[in-house]
Amino acid sequence: MIVAGASVQGTGHLAAGQGCQDAFKAVESGDTVVLAVADGAGGRERSALGAHLAVDTACRVLAEDVPGPQDPPEAWTRWIAEAGARVVADHRRAVEGLLAATAPDRPVDAGALAATLAAAVVRPPWAAFVSVGDCFGTVLTREPAGTDPAERCHLVLPPPAPGGPGPVFLSSPGAALRTRTFVVWEPHLSGVVLATDGCAALTLDHPSVHRLPPHAGPLPSARFFGGLAATLRANGGDGEPLRALLSGPQAARSGDDLTVLCALTDGG
Repeated sequence: MIVAGASVQGTGHLAAGQGCQDAFKAVESGDTVVLAVADGAGGRERSALGAHLAVDTACRVLAEDVPGPQDPPEAWTRWIAEAGARVVADHRRAVEGLLAATAPDRPVDAGALAATLAAAVVRPPWAAFVSVGDCFGTVLTREPAGTDPAERCHLVLPPPAPGGPGPVFLSSPGAALRTRTFVVWEPHLSGVVLATDGCAALTLDHPSVHRLPPHAGPLPSARFFGGLAATLRANGGDGEPLRALLSGPQAARSGDDLTVLCALTDGG
């Protein structure tokens, strides 16, 4: 598979003198790829470190004992639920251990390293997801030969609806109860893309673009995802065009950090 990702510091963070608080990581093993993106909470003291701990933990846990392509749905569903719970528990232990070691005389405040997370295990025809917070994910599928477009995108892990409760973080006391895990079986799976919430304006269309009512919710932009997949397959996974896209004027509208990470089958 082709794996590529990029993080770009948001214009709002740049103006405020803040570094990028996003992180991403990918681990490949045979026919399996683990992807993870994390978004450190703005204004938290060490949230960038929390984001890096989150992707490290997710990739370590989710690379273990992955079910096989021929295993039944219940095996995949049970495995990702248990693995998602382990990600949350292991991350909190890592945060608390780090804080206790670096500031032994201060009360442990895990919120200082608050971060959201989206992670995926891609082993075609399966994709398994873990989510805590407001990052989102899209699945790409191949279409029959001669179909236009040749590849379609599906928002399987949408960001939270506007006006809802604030995002939960991995270090939040109730994170285990608000962790989302699910699996997708798709024989025509051709890619998985994860993104932090700052990318929503760039990668998601308002339903009115597709002549749908507002309650239909955001839809993945075929122009963004289709163009990205075609570019990365053509250049062998060089992430520089993705970085340039995240640095463009349209992406800068959110002011937030932007991170996109994807795994694509070679053939499209």
